[in-house]
Amino acid sequence: MENELNEKAARIFSQYAPFIRDYIYKNEWSKLRLAQIDAGDAIFNSDSNIIISSSTASGKTEAALFPILSLIEKNPSTSISVLYVAPTKALINDQHDRLSLILENSSTIKVTKWHGDASAANKQKMLTHPSGILQITPESLESILVNHSSDVVRIFGDLRFVIFDEIHKTSLD
Repeated sequence: MENELNEKAARIFSQYAPFIRDYIYKNEWSKLRLAQIDAGDAIFNSDSNIIISSSTASGKTEAALFPILSLIEKNPSTSISVLYVAPTKALINDQHDRLSLILENSSTIKVTKWHGDASAANKQKMLTHPSGILQITPESLESILVNHSSDVVRIFGDLRFVIFDEIHKTSLD
């Protein structure tokens, strides 16, 4: 069983873009975590929607992003490639910093954060030349859809992935 898992991890790792593999080496990861292996397998080998559920600090962000970034690097879209929706500005800011480190050596992918405190100049750049990853709160996404409705197809027309961070189950009981 462990041998099978190691082989699967090696297959997933080999599909990562070179800048992702460099990031892993630079940060001295000894191995991929189970969530990263399973998510990589699902993202690389199916068109299905997936939910990544794992404990805190188990590598869920990288589990989703490493294969997605690898696919986008290989075949860039003509609009925003990845819509990353998070519930708070703080989470977006934290993830933006992490993503910027991962993308340091990517030649094609940029990341833009969009919320009430984000730079107006960066927002305008994204509106003018939509590409890469847009990290956004639900309220700001609604604002783009309403205030830039004539540009929605140009901004999101070749959208490949949507990531919802921090989905919580609620009970009506």
